[in-house]
Order: sequence, then C-alpha cells, then structure tokens
Amino acid sequence: MTSHGGGVPTVVARFGDVLLRNQASIRRLQWAMVAIYASLLTVPLLLPLPTHADYLWNNAVRFAQFVFWGVWWPFVILATALVGRFWCGILCPEGALSELASRHGAGRAIPGWMKWSGWPVVSFISTTVYGQLTSIYQYPKPAALLLGGSTFVAIVIGARYGKAKRVWCRFLCPVNGVFGIVSKIAPLHFRTDADGWRTGHQQLGRSNAVNCAPLIPIKTMQGASACHMCGRCSGYRGAIRLCWRNPASDIVRGSGRLATMWETVLIVPVLLGLVPAALHWSDSGLFQVIRLWLVERCLDLQLAWPLSLRLPWWILTDYPLKNDVMTSVDAAALLMLLSASVAAATALFGIPLAACASILRMKRGLPHHLAQALIPLAAAGLFGGLLSLTISQLRSDGIVIPCTDLFRGGLVLAAAVWSVVLAFRIAAFYDPRRAARLWATAVMAVPIALFSAAWIAAFLA
Repeated sequence: MTSHGGGVPTVVARFGDVLLRNQASIRRLQWAMVAIYASLLTVPLLLPLPTHADYLWNNAVRFAQFVFWGVWWPFVILATALVGRFWCGILCPEGALSELASRHGAGRAIPGWMKWSGWPVVSFISTTVYGQLTSIYQYPKPAALLLGGSTFVAIVIGARYGKAKRVWCRFLCPVNGVFGIVSKIAPLHFRTDADGWRTGHQQLGRSNAVNCAPLIPIKTMQGASACHMCGRCSGYRGAIRLCWRNPASDIVRGSGRLATMWETVLIVPVLLGLVPAALHWSDSGLFQVIRLWLVERCLDLQLAWPLSLRLPWWILTDYPLKNDVMTSVDAAALLMLLSASVAAATALFGIPLAACASILRMKRGLPHHLAQALIPLAAAGLFGGLLSLTISQLRSDGIVIPCTDLFRGGLVLAAAVWSVVLAFRIAAFYDPRRAARLWATAVMAVPIALFSAAWIAAFLA
C-alpha cells in the first residue's frame, strides 16, 4: 500500500512524484508528439495514394495509416486499460494544444450547454459513423479532416474558455467518454486520502496550488475515470498518491456506484453495438443483404439516381481511380446496419438488465451500476476489434503474426468471465439473498455469452 501522511512512499508513488518534478520535460515530450502528429496528418496529403506495390515501410501514406489506425488507436485503448489515462495527461497532442491555447486565451467562463454530460457520447457516435462513411482508415484526406478538425476545435475552445485548462478534453472530446469507461479497470490510479487531506502537510518544494487541467475536484476525486494521470497533484497535502488498486474496485465500490445513464448508453448501444458493426461492416453478410434489398426497391420504384449518385469525398467515400465509391444506397445500407446493431445490443443487454433490476429489487430505475459490469467485455471487444485494423494492414503487406485471432478470442472470453464475476459482486450491493444474486448473475451471463461467442466467431472466421 502507498504510505500517506508523511510516511515512506512506495515505488509507484515515487513515480508519481517523478512526473511532478519533470513537468518541463513532459511539456517537451508533448511538443514532440504535436510535431509527429502534424507530420502524420499533413505529409500524406501531399503524396499520391499508394498502389499495390507500396508498403508501410516504403510509403509515407501507408506508414501514417498504420501509425494512426494500426498502432495509436488500439494500443492507446490497451494502455488505458492497463495503466490509466497517462496518454491524455502526458502524450496527447490535442490536449496539450488546447491547454496552451487556454493558458493564453480569453479565459471566459464555461457555458452551461457545454457541461451537458451527453456530449462525449454524441460526439463519439458522430465521429465513428462519419469515419465509416468517408473510409477514414484507408485515405488521408478524411483522416486529416476529422482529426485535424477536432484539433482545431479543441484549440478554439481552449482559446475561449477556462484559464490553463483542458475544457475541450473535459466536456467535448469524442474519446473522453471511452477513455473514462476503459480506465475504470486500470490497476493504477491517483488516490485521494480524505483523512490525509484534513491532517496532512504540504509537500516541500511545491506550490500550494494544483492546476488540474481536466477540472477534477481532486479533494473528493473518486476512481480514475476522469483523471489524466499527469502527476501534477502527486503528494499534494500529503494526501494524493499514485498507487495500485484492485482493478475491479472502481466498478464495484468506486465511481461505478455513481454511474449515469450516459455511461450505460456508451457501454451498451455504442461499445457493444455500434462499434462492432462499424469495424466489420465491409465483411458483413447482413450489409450485403440490406444493400441488395435497397437496390431492388429502387429498381421497383424506377429510381436510378440513388444507385449512381456520388457525393464529395468529405461526405461519402469517392475515389474512382481506386475503384472505391460509396453511393447513397451504400451509405443507407451502412446506416441501417449500424442502427440494427445498436438496436440488437440494446435489446440483448437491456432486457436482462431490466430483469436483474426486478430480481434484485432495485428502486432507482435502470440498473446503471450493474451495466458497469460489462466494461471489461466492452473494452476487450473494442481492443480486439481495433486490433483487426493492425492485423489486416500487416497481412496486406505480407506480415502474418501467428495466433493473433486466438489471442483476441481468448481476451474476449477472459473479459466475459470477468464481467460475470463483476455482475455477481455488484448484485451484493442491492440484495442480501444469495439465491437472488445467483439468479441475476445467470440472467446477465446469457447476453455476455452470446456476445462473446459472436465476437470470437468473427475473429476466427
């Protein structure tokens, strides 16, 4: 355990103090990340699209695609699950630019509309769907538009609101909600000791104030879902320390008890519904069925324009030289598939959750706390699905890593077991009857098993 109140800190706590003492070095690292990020976004725009003779090691466009979608996105998710949101606090170029703009900006008060808790969910859904419609994983222009546009808005928000704060990251960032959910299973966190806060002394060599850029009330901070792990508060009043924790503690006893409807929406319809369909729609037989049905309806109605209408690349994929054009019928079929997947996940998990609320005699509407048990499954599915981008890009260049499909399947299976165990532990908060807890857990195990089987089948197909 980490020592508080003047005791000797553990090695992990000392690492938090190292972060505090090296904030200047962290700033330099952030600027290096900004330079790399800008290069990966802009250089591919100046080059022709790669051909079948180009590989990620000899073509800048392919290399940028692999870094963004084969390395950055999946492994930031993995790192967040393993060590928390260090990416956000130490490496994220968007957060660094937004905070810099805020430091020299107007410093206006944050408007009420911006604090709506649904923005991270809405923005994540919007960017996910838009990315599929424009083939963001395959082409540099939509990647530059979406990622660069997000960075531009982050800078504008920082320049207008707050003072040396990350207002964009706290309220509007499209992946803030996802990172917050995934970080709940991380075994590391900055812990605030309430007793130490009241009786502790100020650490020597630091100021009396802490600039918490993501606007967290550190005195009452629970869990790690909002903490950016930047280390600025390490040792403050002798009460805040980086320490190990049980990976399930935040879900079972910590911030999971304060779960909101928007977190449930992000976990169930989005991460367990929208994301799987968005990552694998091009290989989906259901997509082809929906598309064929729409084509037949258009022919029956003698409507030719939906079959041939092409829109600019920034609305729908339009690269005729690459024989890659998405018509309005294709887009409609994709949107219908995504909607069907969202509806299926909502029914698959929503009905058992409502049933468990009745079994456990929950009195407060839908069991949002119980839905938190699905976080390991959602995180494993998200990482495994994103890893398919890595695998497919490597395989297209002739690089085959053995056992990757078995690894992803095993990861989902282990996460499913963990989710079932968490459901049983959470049920104990609401009903002392062991039979009721077992019955509720069995009910939750059914959709978990069905989802896991579908994901594993997709990996092994």
